Amino acid sequence: MKNLDAELYLNLVRGGAASLERNRQPINDLNVFPIPDGDTGDNMYMTIEAGCHARGGNLSEAAGAVSQAMLLGARGNSGVILSRIFAGLSKGLKGLSRADVNAFSAAMEAAVKEAYSAVSQPVEGTILTVLREGVQAAAGAPGLEEYFDRWIEGMDASLQRTPELLEVLRKAGVVDSGGAGLLCVGEGMRDALHGRFPVKAGNDVASGNNAASGNAAPAGNAAAAIPVDINAFTEDSVLEFGYCTEFLLRLQRAKVDLEHFDEGIIRAFLESQGDSLVFFRDGSIVKVHVHTQDPGAILTRCREWGEFLSIKIENMTLQHHENHMEERFARSRKELGIVVVASGKGLTDTFREMGAHAIIEGGQTMNPPVERFLEAFREVNANTILVFPNNDNILLTARQAAELYQGSDVRIIPTRTLGEGYFSLAGLDAELPAGELVTSLTQAAEAVTTGLVSRAVRDSAGAHKGAYIGFVGKNILAEGTERDAVAKDLAERMDTAKAGLLVLFYGEAVPAREAQMLSGALEQRFPHTEVILREGGQAIYDYILVTC
Repeated sequence: MKNLDAELYLNLVRGGAASLERNRQPINDLNVFPIPDGDTGDNMYMTIEAGCHARGGNLSEAAGAVSQAMLLGARGNSGVILSRIFAGLSKGLKGLSRADVNAFSAAMEAAVKEAYSAVSQPVEGTILTVLREGVQAAAGAPGLEEYFDRWIEGMDASLQRTPELLEVLRKAGVVDSGGAGLLCVGEGMRDALHGRFPVKAGNDVASGNNAASGNAAPAGNAAAAIPVDINAFTEDSVLEFGYCTEFLLRLQRAKVDLEHFDEGIIRAFLESQGDSLVFFRDGSIVKVHVHTQDPGAILTRCREWGEFLSIKIENMTLQHHENHMEERFARSRKELGIVVVASGKGLTDTFREMGAHAIIEGGQTMNPPVERFLEAFREVNANTILVFPNNDNILLTARQAAELYQGSDVRIIPTRTLGEGYFSLAGLDAELPAGELVTSLTQAAEAVTTGLVSRAVRDSAGAHKGAYIGFVGKNILAEGTERDAVAKDLAERMDTAKAGLLVLFYGEAVPAREAQMLSGALEQRFPHTEVILREGGQAIYDYILVTC
Protein backbone atom coordinates (compact mmCIF):
# COMPACT_ATOMS: atom_id res chain seq x y z
CA MET A 1 0.00 0.00 0.00
CA LYS A 2 1.40 3.41 -1.02
CA ASN A 3 2.54 5.82 1.72
CA LEU A 4 3.28 9.52 1.43
CA ASP A 5 6.88 10.75 1.71
CA ALA A 6 8.57 14.08 1.01
CA GLU A 7 9.21 13.48 -2.68
CA LEU A 8 5.68 12.27 -3.37
CA TYR A 9 4.14 15.14 -1.38
CA LEU A 10 6.06 17.73 -3.38
CA ASN A 11 5.07 16.02 -6.60
CA LEU A 12 1.43 16.17 -5.50
CA VAL A 13 1.75 19.92 -4.97
CA ARG A 14 3.29 20.36 -8.41
CA GLY A 15 0.62 18.20 -9.99
CA GLY A 16 -2.04 20.36 -8.35
CA ALA A 17 -0.34 23.52 -9.62
CA ALA A 18 -0.05 22.17 -13.17
CA SER A 19 -3.74 21.24 -13.25
CA LEU A 20 -4.69 24.67 -11.95
CA GLU A 21 -2.45 26.36 -14.51
CA ARG A 22 -4.32 24.62 -17.35
CA ASN A 23 -7.68 25.70 -15.96
CA ARG A 24 -6.94 29.13 -14.49
CA GLN A 25 -8.79 31.07 -17.20
CA PRO A 26 -12.00 29.00 -17.05
CA ILE A 27 -11.93 29.50 -13.27
CA ASN A 28 -11.41 33.25 -13.74
CA ASP A 29 -14.45 33.22 -16.02
CA LEU A 30 -16.66 31.84 -13.25
CA ASN A 31 -16.81 35.35 -11.82
CA VAL A 32 -20.41 36.10 -10.88
CA PHE A 33 -20.20 39.81 -11.75
CA PRO A 34 -20.26 40.85 -15.42
CA ILE A 35 -17.11 43.00 -15.48
CA PRO A 36 -13.53 41.86 -16.20
CA ASP A 37 -12.52 41.34 -12.57
CA GLY A 38 -12.39 37.55 -12.32
CA ASP A 39 -8.99 36.52 -10.98
CA THR A 40 -9.65 33.56 -8.69
CA GLY A 41 -7.80 31.15 -10.98
CA ASP A 42 -4.80 33.47 -11.25
CA ASN A 43 -4.64 34.08 -7.50
CA MET A 44 -4.90 30.40 -6.59
CA TYR A 45 -2.37 29.38 -9.23
CA MET A 46 0.24 31.96 -8.19
CA THR A 47 -0.25 30.92 -4.57
CA ILE A 48 0.27 27.18 -5.09
CA GLU A 49 2.99 27.76 -7.68
CA ALA A 50 4.98 29.50 -4.96
CA GLY A 51 5.00 26.17 -3.12
CA CYS A 52 6.33 24.28 -6.14
CA HIS A 53 9.86 25.45 -5.40
CA ALA A 54 9.94 24.11 -1.84
CA ARG A 55 12.15 21.27 -0.65
CA GLY A 56 12.41 19.15 2.46
CA GLY A 57 14.47 16.26 3.74
CA ASN A 58 11.43 14.43 5.12
CA LEU A 59 7.67 14.72 4.81
CA SER A 60 7.27 17.07 7.76
CA GLU A 61 9.95 19.44 6.48
CA ALA A 62 8.60 19.35 2.92
CA ALA A 63 5.05 20.14 4.05
CA GLY A 64 6.40 22.97 6.22
CA ALA A 65 8.43 24.42 3.37
CA VAL A 66 5.42 24.32 1.02
CA SER A 67 3.26 25.98 3.64
CA GLN A 68 5.79 28.73 4.27
CA ALA A 69 6.27 29.47 0.57
CA MET A 70 2.54 29.57 -0.09
CA LEU A 71 2.04 31.78 2.94
CA LEU A 72 4.36 34.42 1.48
CA GLY A 73 3.02 33.98 -2.06
CA ALA A 74 -0.69 34.04 -1.19
CA ARG A 75 -2.80 36.42 -3.29
CA GLY A 76 -6.45 37.34 -2.91
CA ASN A 77 -8.96 35.74 -0.57
CA SER A 78 -8.98 32.45 -2.50
CA GLY A 79 -5.19 32.30 -2.45
CA VAL A 80 -5.04 33.00 1.28
CA ILE A 81 -7.56 30.24 1.99
CA LEU A 82 -5.63 27.83 -0.25
CA SER A 83 -2.42 28.67 1.64
CA ARG A 84 -4.19 27.96 4.93
CA ILE A 85 -5.35 24.58 3.62
CA PHE A 86 -1.73 23.61 3.06
CA ALA A 87 -0.77 25.15 6.41
CA GLY A 88 -3.28 22.81 8.05
CA LEU A 89 -1.82 19.89 6.13
CA SER A 90 1.63 20.89 7.38
CA LYS A 91 0.41 20.94 10.98
CA GLY A 92 -1.22 17.56 10.55
CA LEU A 93 1.95 16.05 9.06
CA LYS A 94 4.33 17.66 11.55
CA GLY A 95 6.97 15.27 12.86
CA LEU A 96 6.24 12.56 10.28
CA SER A 97 8.73 11.21 7.76
CA ARG A 98 6.03 9.14 6.06
CA ALA A 99 2.23 9.06 6.27
CA ASP A 100 -0.26 6.29 5.58
CA VAL A 101 -3.86 6.98 4.61
CA ASN A 102 -4.99 7.37 8.22
CA ALA A 103 -2.33 9.98 8.99
CA PHE A 104 -3.06 11.84 5.77
CA SER A 105 -6.80 11.77 6.45
CA ALA A 106 -6.20 13.30 9.89
CA ALA A 107 -4.00 15.96 8.28
CA MET A 108 -6.77 16.81 5.81
CA GLU A 109 -9.18 17.27 8.71
CA ALA A 110 -6.65 19.68 10.21
CA ALA A 111 -6.61 21.49 6.86
CA VAL A 112 -10.38 21.97 7.04
CA LYS A 113 -10.12 23.50 10.52
CA GLU A 114 -7.27 25.78 9.48
CA ALA A 115 -9.13 26.99 6.37
CA TYR A 116 -12.29 27.81 8.31
CA SER A 117 -10.29 29.63 10.99
CA ALA A 118 -8.77 31.91 8.32
CA VAL A 119 -12.16 33.49 7.58
CA SER A 120 -13.81 35.64 10.25
CA GLN A 121 -17.31 34.81 8.98
CA PRO A 122 -17.22 31.56 6.97
CA VAL A 123 -19.81 31.31 4.22
CA GLU A 124 -21.13 27.97 3.03
CA GLY A 125 -21.35 27.38 -0.70
CA THR A 126 -17.73 28.39 -1.16
CA ILE A 127 -14.31 26.73 -1.31
CA LEU A 128 -14.69 25.97 2.41
CA THR A 129 -17.77 23.84 1.84
CA VAL A 130 -16.19 22.04 -1.12
CA LEU A 131 -13.11 21.19 0.95
CA ARG A 132 -15.06 20.08 4.03
CA GLU A 133 -17.56 17.89 2.19
CA GLY A 134 -14.81 16.38 0.06
CA VAL A 135 -12.81 15.44 3.16
CA GLN A 136 -15.93 13.99 4.78
CA ALA A 137 -16.58 11.87 1.69
CA ALA A 138 -13.02 10.51 1.73
CA ALA A 139 -13.00 9.50 5.41
CA GLY A 140 -12.40 5.82 5.96
CA ALA A 141 -10.75 5.16 2.60
CA PRO A 142 -8.51 2.04 2.78
CA GLY A 143 -5.57 3.60 0.91
CA LEU A 144 -4.22 6.86 -0.47
CA GLU A 145 -5.39 6.11 -4.00
CA GLU A 146 -8.93 5.46 -2.80
CA TYR A 147 -8.76 8.51 -0.54
CA PHE A 148 -7.97 10.86 -3.42
CA ASP A 149 -10.62 9.26 -5.64
CA ARG A 150 -13.29 9.75 -2.97
CA TRP A 151 -12.02 13.26 -2.15
CA ILE A 152 -12.38 14.31 -5.78
CA GLU A 153 -15.82 12.76 -6.10
CA GLY A 154 -16.97 14.43 -2.89
CA MET A 155 -15.63 17.83 -3.93
CA ASP A 156 -17.17 17.57 -7.38
CA ALA A 157 -20.60 16.77 -5.91
CA SER A 158 -20.25 19.58 -3.38
CA LEU A 159 -19.20 22.05 -6.07
CA GLN A 160 -22.32 21.30 -8.11
CA ARG A 161 -24.43 22.11 -5.04
CA THR A 162 -22.85 25.50 -4.36
CA PRO A 163 -25.52 27.41 -6.35
CA GLU A 164 -28.14 25.91 -4.01
CA LEU A 165 -26.35 27.48 -1.04
CA LEU A 166 -25.55 30.89 -2.52
CA GLU A 167 -28.22 32.81 -4.38
CA VAL A 168 -25.63 34.97 -6.14
CA LEU A 169 -24.21 31.84 -7.79
CA ARG A 170 -27.65 30.58 -8.75
CA LYS A 171 -28.58 33.90 -10.38
CA ALA A 172 -25.32 34.02 -12.31
CA GLY A 173 -25.66 30.39 -13.38
CA VAL A 174 -22.17 29.42 -12.17
CA VAL A 175 -20.56 27.33 -9.45
CA ASP A 176 -18.17 28.77 -6.86
CA SER A 177 -14.87 29.72 -8.49
CA GLY A 178 -12.73 28.99 -5.41
CA GLY A 179 -14.28 25.55 -5.05
CA ALA A 180 -13.67 24.91 -8.75
CA GLY A 181 -10.04 25.89 -8.30
CA LEU A 182 -9.64 23.53 -5.35
CA LEU A 183 -11.19 20.70 -7.37
CA CYS A 184 -8.58 21.32 -10.09
CA VAL A 185 -5.83 21.19 -7.47
CA GLY A 186 -7.20 17.93 -6.14
CA GLU A 187 -7.44 16.37 -9.60
CA GLY A 188 -3.83 17.33 -10.35
CA MET A 189 -2.68 15.85 -7.03
CA ARG A 190 -4.55 12.61 -7.75
CA ASP A 191 -3.02 12.37 -11.21
CA ALA A 192 0.45 12.86 -9.74
CA LEU A 193 -0.27 10.19 -7.11
CA HIS A 194 -1.19 7.72 -9.85
CA GLY A 195 1.87 8.69 -11.89
CA ARG A 196 -0.28 10.02 -14.71
CA PHE A 197 0.93 13.57 -14.56
CA PRO A 198 4.46 14.57 -15.58
CA VAL A 199 6.40 16.71 -13.15
CA LYS A 200 7.88 19.70 -14.96
CA ALA A 201 11.63 19.66 -15.41
CA GLY A 202 13.13 22.42 -13.34
CA ASN A 203 10.51 22.21 -10.59
CA ASP A 204 13.14 21.59 -8.30
CA VAL A 205 13.03 18.41 -6.23
CA ALA A 206 14.17 16.18 -9.08
CA SER A 207 16.54 18.69 -10.59
CA GLY A 208 17.96 19.91 -7.27
CA ASN A 209 17.98 23.56 -8.28
CA ASN A 210 17.24 24.98 -4.83
CA ALA A 211 19.96 25.71 -2.36
CA ALA A 212 19.27 23.27 0.43
CA SER A 213 16.66 21.14 2.16
CA GLY A 214 13.87 23.29 3.52
CA ASN A 215 14.44 26.24 1.23
CA ALA A 216 11.20 27.64 -0.11
CA ALA A 217 11.51 30.40 -2.67
CA PRO A 218 8.22 31.87 -3.92
CA ALA A 219 7.72 31.34 -7.61
CA GLY A 220 8.13 34.27 -9.88
CA ASN A 221 10.42 36.04 -7.44
CA ALA A 222 13.64 34.42 -8.49
CA ALA A 223 14.61 37.18 -10.82
CA ALA A 224 17.92 37.35 -12.56
CA ALA A 225 20.60 39.16 -10.63
CA ILE A 226 20.28 42.91 -11.00
CA PRO A 227 23.48 44.64 -12.14
CA VAL A 228 24.97 46.74 -9.35
CA ASP A 229 26.59 50.10 -9.93
CA ILE A 230 29.76 49.52 -7.88
CA ASN A 231 30.78 53.13 -8.45
CA ALA A 232 27.90 54.17 -6.22
CA PHE A 233 30.00 53.09 -3.22
CA THR A 234 33.59 54.33 -3.57
CA GLU A 235 36.73 54.22 -1.47
CA ASP A 236 35.53 57.36 0.31
CA SER A 237 31.89 56.36 0.85
CA VAL A 238 30.36 55.94 4.29
CA LEU A 239 28.14 52.93 5.04
CA GLU A 240 25.06 54.98 5.82
CA PHE A 241 22.29 52.40 5.46
CA GLY A 242 23.94 49.14 6.54
CA TYR A 243 23.23 45.73 5.08
CA CYS A 244 19.97 44.00 4.23
CA THR A 245 20.62 40.53 5.64
CA GLU A 246 18.40 37.52 4.98
CA PHE A 247 18.99 33.88 5.82
CA LEU A 248 17.44 30.53 6.57
CA LEU A 249 18.91 28.88 9.65
CA ARG A 250 18.29 25.23 10.47
CA LEU A 251 18.52 24.60 14.19
CA GLN A 252 20.83 21.70 15.01
CA ARG A 253 20.18 19.06 17.66
CA ALA A 254 23.90 19.07 18.43
CA LYS A 255 23.62 22.72 19.47
CA VAL A 256 20.13 23.12 20.97
CA ASP A 257 17.35 21.07 22.52
CA LEU A 258 14.92 21.33 19.59
CA GLU A 259 11.85 20.25 21.52
CA HIS A 260 12.31 22.87 24.24
CA PHE A 261 14.30 25.60 22.50
CA ASP A 262 12.87 29.11 22.84
CA GLU A 263 13.51 30.93 19.56
CA GLY A 264 12.76 34.17 21.40
CA ILE A 265 16.44 34.14 22.36
CA ILE A 266 17.38 34.57 18.70
CA ARG A 267 14.73 37.24 18.14
CA ALA A 268 15.93 39.27 21.14
CA PHE A 269 19.51 39.11 19.89
CA LEU A 270 18.53 40.22 16.38
CA GLU A 271 16.47 43.11 17.74
CA SER A 272 19.58 44.32 19.58
CA GLN A 273 21.63 44.18 16.37
CA GLY A 274 19.38 45.85 13.79
CA ASP A 275 15.92 46.89 12.71
CA SER A 276 13.19 46.08 10.14
CA LEU A 277 13.18 42.57 11.58
CA VAL A 278 11.01 39.85 10.09
CA PHE A 279 11.42 36.63 12.05
CA PHE A 280 9.49 33.39 12.26
CA ARG A 281 10.18 29.76 13.00
CA ASP A 282 8.72 26.78 11.17
CA GLY A 283 9.84 23.55 12.80
CA SER A 284 13.64 23.53 12.83
CA ILE A 285 13.83 26.32 10.21
CA VAL A 286 14.25 29.94 11.27
CA LYS A 287 13.69 32.62 8.60
CA VAL A 288 15.27 36.02 9.20
CA HIS A 289 15.28 39.40 7.49
CA VAL A 290 17.10 42.22 9.29
CA HIS A 291 18.84 45.52 8.51
CA THR A 292 22.15 45.73 10.34
CA GLN A 293 25.51 47.49 10.30
CA ASP A 294 27.36 44.27 11.18
CA PRO A 295 26.01 41.13 9.45
CA GLY A 296 29.15 39.24 10.38
CA ALA A 297 28.37 39.50 14.08
CA ILE A 298 24.85 38.21 13.45
CA LEU A 299 26.01 35.26 11.35
CA THR A 300 28.69 34.30 13.85
CA ARG A 301 26.27 34.34 16.78
CA CYS A 302 23.49 32.49 14.95
CA ARG A 303 25.83 29.59 14.26
CA GLU A 304 25.69 28.90 17.99
CA TRP A 305 22.17 27.60 17.38
CA GLY A 306 22.34 26.04 13.94
CA GLU A 307 23.73 26.08 10.42
CA PHE A 308 22.73 28.20 7.43
CA LEU A 309 20.74 26.89 4.49
CA SER A 310 20.91 30.14 2.54
CA ILE A 311 22.34 33.63 3.08
CA LYS A 312 21.82 36.90 1.20
CA ILE A 313 23.55 40.15 2.16
CA GLU A 314 23.13 43.40 0.20
CA ASN A 315 24.68 46.82 0.72
CA MET A 316 21.64 49.04 1.17
CA THR A 317 23.57 52.13 0.11
CA LEU A 318 23.79 50.59 -3.37
CA GLN A 319 20.10 49.66 -3.25
CA HIS A 320 19.30 53.19 -2.16
CA HIS A 321 21.32 54.63 -5.03
CA GLU A 322 19.83 52.29 -7.62
CA ASN A 323 16.22 52.90 -6.62
CA HIS A 324 16.50 56.65 -5.93
CA MET A 325 14.33 56.19 -2.86
CA GLU A 326 15.86 58.34 -0.15
CA GLU A 327 13.53 57.11 2.60
CA ARG A 328 13.44 53.44 1.75
CA PHE A 329 16.24 52.32 4.00
CA ALA A 330 16.49 55.37 6.22
CA ARG A 331 17.49 54.46 9.75
CA SER A 332 15.18 57.04 11.37
CA ARG A 333 12.03 55.28 12.53
CA LYS A 334 8.66 56.96 12.14
CA GLU A 335 5.98 56.86 14.78
CA LEU A 336 3.18 56.30 12.24
CA GLY A 337 3.41 54.81 8.75
CA ILE A 338 0.76 54.54 6.03
CA VAL A 339 0.55 51.71 3.46
CA VAL A 340 -2.05 51.94 0.70
CA VAL A 341 -3.03 49.49 -2.05
CA ALA A 342 -3.90 51.28 -5.30
CA SER A 343 -3.31 51.26 -9.05
CA GLY A 344 -3.40 53.95 -11.69
CA LYS A 345 -0.91 56.81 -11.73
CA GLY A 346 -3.43 59.45 -10.73
CA LEU A 347 -4.74 57.44 -7.79
CA THR A 348 -1.31 56.48 -6.53
CA ASP A 349 -0.15 60.10 -6.82
CA THR A 350 -3.25 61.20 -4.90
CA PHE A 351 -2.59 58.79 -2.05
CA ARG A 352 1.05 59.89 -1.87
CA GLU A 353 -0.08 63.50 -1.65
CA MET A 354 -2.37 62.48 1.21
CA GLY A 355 0.54 61.08 3.20
CA ALA A 356 0.96 57.44 2.15
CA HIS A 357 4.53 56.29 2.80
CA ALA A 358 4.28 53.16 0.64
CA ILE A 359 2.00 52.31 -2.27
CA ILE A 360 1.45 48.65 -3.11
CA GLU A 361 0.46 48.32 -6.76
CA GLY A 362 -2.71 46.28 -6.78
CA GLY A 363 -6.46 46.16 -7.00
CA GLN A 364 -9.05 44.31 -9.04
CA THR A 365 -7.44 41.48 -11.07
CA MET A 366 -4.06 42.45 -9.58
CA ASN A 367 -3.92 41.16 -6.01
CA PRO A 368 -0.51 41.57 -4.36
CA PRO A 369 1.00 38.66 -2.38
CA VAL A 370 1.69 38.60 1.35
CA GLU A 371 5.40 39.05 0.67
CA ARG A 372 4.80 42.42 -1.00
CA PHE A 373 3.04 43.66 2.12
CA LEU A 374 5.97 42.54 4.26
CA GLU A 375 8.35 44.46 1.97
CA ALA A 376 6.19 47.58 2.30
CA PHE A 377 6.12 47.28 6.10
CA ARG A 378 9.92 47.13 6.14
CA GLU A 379 10.15 50.13 3.81
CA VAL A 380 7.85 52.22 5.98
CA ASN A 381 9.84 51.50 9.14
CA ALA A 382 7.34 52.82 11.70
CA ASN A 383 6.21 51.87 15.19
CA THR A 384 2.59 51.75 14.07
CA ILE A 385 1.58 50.99 10.47
CA LEU A 386 -1.91 51.59 9.10
CA VAL A 387 -2.86 49.56 6.02
CA PHE A 388 -5.62 50.53 3.59
CA PRO A 389 -6.29 47.44 1.35
CA ASN A 390 -9.03 49.24 -0.65
CA ASN A 391 -10.37 45.98 -2.05
CA ASP A 392 -12.48 43.18 -0.57
CA ASN A 393 -10.28 40.55 -2.17
CA ILE A 394 -7.10 41.93 -0.58
CA LEU A 395 -8.28 42.16 3.03
CA LEU A 396 -7.33 38.58 3.97
CA THR A 397 -3.88 38.95 2.41
CA ALA A 398 -3.26 42.17 4.35
CA ARG A 399 -4.39 40.57 7.59
CA GLN A 400 -2.18 37.55 7.06
CA ALA A 401 0.82 39.81 6.44
CA ALA A 402 0.01 41.81 9.57
CA GLU A 403 0.01 38.61 11.64
CA LEU A 404 3.40 37.62 10.24
CA TYR A 405 5.19 40.93 10.66
CA GLN A 406 7.04 41.35 13.95
CA GLY A 407 8.70 44.73 13.47
CA SER A 408 5.70 47.04 14.02
CA ASP A 409 2.18 47.28 15.34
CA VAL A 410 0.31 46.76 12.04
CA ARG A 411 -3.36 47.78 11.98
CA ILE A 412 -5.67 47.01 9.06
CA ILE A 413 -8.28 49.62 8.14
CA PRO A 414 -10.92 47.44 6.43
CA THR A 415 -11.42 49.62 3.36
CA ARG A 416 -13.10 47.68 0.56
CA THR A 417 -12.99 50.29 -2.18
CA LEU A 418 -10.63 53.04 -3.31
CA GLY A 419 -13.33 55.53 -2.37
CA GLU A 420 -13.41 54.26 1.20
CA GLY A 421 -9.63 54.47 1.35
CA TYR A 422 -9.64 58.02 -0.01
CA PHE A 423 -12.10 59.48 2.49
CA SER A 424 -10.78 57.41 5.39
CA LEU A 425 -7.21 58.58 4.87
CA ALA A 426 -8.43 62.15 4.38
CA GLY A 427 -9.76 62.10 7.94
CA LEU A 428 -6.60 60.81 9.58
CA ASP A 429 -5.74 62.43 12.93
CA ALA A 430 -2.24 61.27 13.79
CA GLU A 431 -2.55 62.60 17.35
CA LEU A 432 -5.09 59.94 18.33
CA PRO A 433 -3.97 56.73 20.08
CA ALA A 434 -3.73 53.77 17.69
CA GLY A 435 -6.95 52.10 18.87
CA GLU A 436 -9.02 55.27 18.61
CA LEU A 437 -7.43 56.10 15.27
CA VAL A 438 -8.40 52.73 13.77
CA THR A 439 -11.96 53.16 15.01
CA SER A 440 -12.17 56.70 13.61
CA LEU A 441 -10.81 55.70 10.19
CA THR A 442 -13.06 52.65 9.99
CA GLN A 443 -16.12 54.75 10.77
CA ALA A 444 -15.07 57.27 8.11
CA ALA A 445 -14.87 54.48 5.54
CA GLU A 446 -18.30 53.19 6.49
CA ALA A 447 -19.84 56.61 5.76
CA VAL A 448 -18.70 56.49 2.12
CA THR A 449 -20.55 55.25 -0.96
CA THR A 450 -18.47 54.19 -3.97
CA GLY A 451 -20.03 53.81 -7.40
CA LEU A 452 -18.23 52.27 -10.36
CA VAL A 453 -18.74 52.45 -14.13
CA SER A 454 -17.38 49.67 -16.32
CA ARG A 455 -18.24 47.71 -19.45
CA ALA A 456 -20.03 44.36 -19.08
CA VAL A 457 -18.13 41.42 -20.54
CA ARG A 458 -21.04 38.98 -20.35
CA ASP A 459 -24.82 38.96 -20.18
CA SER A 460 -26.28 38.75 -16.69
CA ALA A 461 -29.25 39.92 -14.68
CA GLY A 462 -29.40 43.69 -15.19
CA ALA A 463 -26.60 43.86 -17.77
CA HIS A 464 -25.98 43.07 -21.43
CA LYS A 465 -22.59 42.21 -22.86
CA GLY A 466 -20.85 45.26 -24.26
CA ALA A 467 -23.03 47.78 -22.39
CA TYR A 468 -21.74 50.18 -19.75
CA ILE A 469 -23.03 49.48 -16.26
CA GLY A 470 -23.00 51.56 -13.10
CA PHE A 471 -23.02 49.72 -9.79
CA VAL A 472 -22.46 49.99 -6.05
CA GLY A 473 -21.09 46.82 -4.51
CA LYS A 474 -22.74 44.04 -6.49
CA ASN A 475 -25.91 46.01 -7.22
CA ILE A 476 -26.23 47.19 -10.81
CA LEU A 477 -28.04 50.53 -10.75
CA ALA A 478 -27.60 51.84 -14.30
CA GLU A 479 -26.97 50.51 -17.82
CA GLY A 480 -26.52 52.12 -21.21
CA THR A 481 -24.41 52.53 -24.34
CA GLU A 482 -22.75 55.83 -23.27
CA ARG A 483 -20.52 55.80 -20.22
CA ASP A 484 -21.09 59.45 -19.30
CA ALA A 485 -24.87 58.92 -19.35
CA VAL A 486 -24.47 55.82 -17.18
CA ALA A 487 -22.28 57.83 -14.78
CA LYS A 488 -24.94 60.55 -14.50
CA ASP A 489 -27.66 57.96 -13.89
CA LEU A 490 -25.50 56.22 -11.31
CA ALA A 491 -24.83 59.49 -9.47
CA GLU A 492 -28.58 60.10 -9.34
CA ARG A 493 -29.26 56.67 -7.88
CA MET A 494 -26.46 57.15 -5.33
CA ASP A 495 -28.45 60.08 -3.84
CA THR A 496 -25.65 62.48 -4.69
CA ALA A 497 -28.04 65.39 -4.12
CA LYS A 498 -27.95 64.57 -0.39
CA ALA A 499 -24.14 64.29 -0.26
CA GLY A 500 -21.86 67.13 0.67
CA LEU A 501 -19.07 66.00 -1.64
CA LEU A 502 -18.66 63.95 -4.82
CA VAL A 503 -15.16 62.96 -5.97
CA LEU A 504 -14.97 61.72 -9.57
CA PHE A 505 -11.92 59.71 -10.65
CA TYR A 506 -11.68 59.03 -14.38
CA GLY A 507 -9.87 56.00 -15.77
CA GLU A 508 -7.09 55.45 -18.25
CA ALA A 509 -9.52 54.93 -21.16
CA VAL A 510 -11.37 58.23 -20.61
CA PRO A 511 -10.16 61.43 -22.36
CA ALA A 512 -9.69 64.35 -19.98
CA ARG A 513 -12.08 66.51 -22.02
CA GLU A 514 -14.89 63.97 -21.64
CA ALA A 515 -14.31 63.76 -17.89
CA GLN A 516 -14.35 67.55 -17.58
CA MET A 517 -17.68 67.74 -19.42
CA LEU A 518 -19.13 65.06 -17.14
CA SER A 519 -17.90 66.90 -14.06
CA GLY A 520 -19.55 70.10 -15.27
CA ALA A 521 -22.81 68.29 -15.94
CA LEU A 522 -22.78 66.79 -12.44
CA GLU A 523 -22.16 70.21 -10.91
CA GLN A 524 -25.24 71.53 -12.71
CA ARG A 525 -27.38 68.54 -11.75
CA PHE A 526 -26.31 68.65 -8.08
CA PRO A 527 -25.79 72.36 -7.27
CA HIS A 528 -25.59 71.77 -3.50
CA THR A 529 -22.92 69.08 -3.77
CA GLU A 530 -19.28 69.98 -4.26
CA VAL A 531 -17.85 68.02 -7.23
CA ILE A 532 -14.10 67.34 -7.39
CA LEU A 533 -12.60 65.86 -10.58
CA ARG A 534 -9.38 63.85 -10.40
CA GLU A 535 -7.43 61.81 -12.91
CA GLY A 536 -7.32 58.28 -11.56
CA GLY A 537 -5.67 56.45 -14.43
CA GLN A 538 -7.23 53.20 -13.23
CA ALA A 539 -7.96 50.21 -15.46
CA ILE A 540 -11.32 48.38 -15.66
CA TYR A 541 -13.36 51.21 -14.16
CA ASP A 542 -13.98 54.16 -16.50
CA TYR A 543 -15.31 56.21 -13.62
CA ILE A 544 -15.18 55.91 -9.84
CA LEU A 545 -17.75 58.07 -8.05
CA VAL A 546 -17.27 58.60 -4.33
CA THR A 547 -19.81 60.41 -2.18
CA CYS A 548 -19.75 61.38 1.45
